[in-house]
Amino acid sequence: MEAAQIFPEIFGTKNEKVITLIAFSILIKKSKLMKAFLAGICLFFATLVSCQQKGEGFTSVSADEFATLIADPEIQRLDVRTVAEYSEEHIPGSININVLDEQFAVVADSTLRKDAPVALYCRSGKRSKKAAAILSKKGYTVYELDKGFTGWKQAGKETEK
Repeated sequence: MEAAQIFPEIFGTKNEKVITLIAFSILIKKSKLMKAFLAGICLFFATLVSCQQKGEGFTSVSADEFATLIADPEIQRLDVRTVAEYSEEHIPGSININVLDEQFAVVADSTLRKDAPVALYCRSGKRSKKAAAILSKKGYTVYELDKGFTGWKQAGKETEK
């Protein structure tokens, strides 16, 4: 059997060869694009898993997990909202250090112990992630309340004024 019979698309007429080469070229370009797309997706998920494992140096936990954590008297409870927000209502036993204060890291270092984990929260979770990143870089073990004080209240957890 001749090669032209086995691979007619390659060994066909001149016009067929041109069409085949164009089609093959398009497939290669699509293939490269698809490979780049798949590589991008793989990189995204690898980064996502890496960030979840490392937690950027801290661990985000649900309201139920946070409640279990702070049941341990060794856990330091930290509210990183403003003084006004803290005064309105907060989680019992928490201390207040405003993460938006320029001296947050200094005050935290002089107030918190590095030998005991810190469970911290803000209103919605944005400021607490900032505080958690700062403290974890300074060597603290940090647990951050996902969805913040708002999520805590929605879960029906205890608060005090």
